[in-house]
Amino acid sequence: MEETISLKEIFSVLKKRILMILSLTIAFAAIALLVSYFLITPTYKASASIVVNQEENVDVSALNTAIQSNISLINTYKIVMTSPVILDEVAKEMNLSLSSSELAEKLEVTSEADTQIITVTATDTSQAKAAELANTTVNIFQNEIPELMNLENVKPLSLAETTENPSPASPNVALNTAIALVLGALIGIGLAFLLEYLDNTVKTEADIEKRIGVPVIGVISHMTEEDMQSNRQYVPNTERRQVRRDYSGQKKKTV
Repeated sequence: MEETISLKEIFSVLKKRILMILSLTIAFAAIALLVSYFLITPTYKASASIVVNQEENVDVSALNTAIQSNISLINTYKIVMTSPVILDEVAKEMNLSLSSSELAEKLEVTSEADTQIITVTATDTSQAKAAELANTTVNIFQNEIPELMNLENVKPLSLAETTENPSPASPNVALNTAIALVLGALIGIGLAFLLEYLDNTVKTEADIEKRIGVPVIGVISHMTEEDMQSNRQYVPNTERRQVRRDYSGQKKKTV
């Protein structure tokens, strides 16, 4: 026989375990908040852009072909920009003791679809260093690419800038806390239903009917010793009052 669960039973389980669910939700959110603020080092991003222009003295009729040719070169430029040929010069220019592979991990080179623009995004624990890394990479790439590929069609479009009160790109405290809240709630709800599923104790008459398939005819109430003592005190008092009433009535009749 397949067991089904009603919506009422679901809410009953949630209500029964509400404290556990809320505790897990709050605990996960608090942990994420503390980790985001105190354990994760904030990082900042700065971006610089270059534009791949068409070559000079290009016929207007061949302009579209030249643009498409420049776009096809962008993927090549992206690889060259993060190569040791460029990044070793960047490290020398900035007096960094980092290898080209370590610098490449701090850089992200992207391009918009069907455009001639390449964006270099640098990440560092300091916004000023991130901006300097992005700008230096763009400048050295512009200086080195003519010799590497015999091209002179790369020009800076925008350089990275710093602000007075920069907001860190990572960690995103609000996002981390929201994710932790949802995760804590889901784990709490899942744990509540798991505990309810594993709980095979009999608590009500309905549990007995469900397990043995026989209807309950009667219920024997459980009486504690305090209940019995209270009943003993109450019954004699009632009887005494009844006796007094009967005695008073008989006396009046006799008179």
